[in-house]
Amino acid sequence: MPSAPSPCAEPQPTTKGRLWTGRILTCLAGLFLLFDGVCKLFNPSFVVQASQHLGLPVNLAVGIGVLLIVCTLLYLIPRTAVLGAVLLTGYLGGAVAIHLRAGSTTFETVFPVIFALIAWAGIYLREPRICPVLPLRR
Repeated sequence: MPSAPSPCAEPQPTTKGRLWTGRILTCLAGLFLLFDGVCKLFNPSFVVQASQHLGLPVNLAVGIGVLLIVCTLLYLIPRTAVLGAVLLTGYLGGAVAIHLRAGSTTFETVFPVIFALIAWAGIYLREPRICPVLPLRR
């Protein structure tokens, strides 16, 4: 028996509600990630403490911050949003690995996964061409 076609087999027009929900999720994720990246550039005491807790040399914070800012800016530019989301997924996956290695709490370990999901949800809701690539069944 043939299966029913995916509801997203072809790009569908984006409704205003989906578009604005996607924009809001993208903005929230982008603002938080930019804030996190900028904090790493200035190395305040909480960044130094977190680096030490995670076993990272403190002098890496600036490079990590620059990397996060670049990936986030690519994510926030509509033409490069998917590339930015892929790069952020890799960055956030690395954050999960570091938290697991350091024995962080469950919340600290899962938090980057939540932001990756928010970032992808933002693109998924506002960009109809993503639906056929990431088909979700109803």
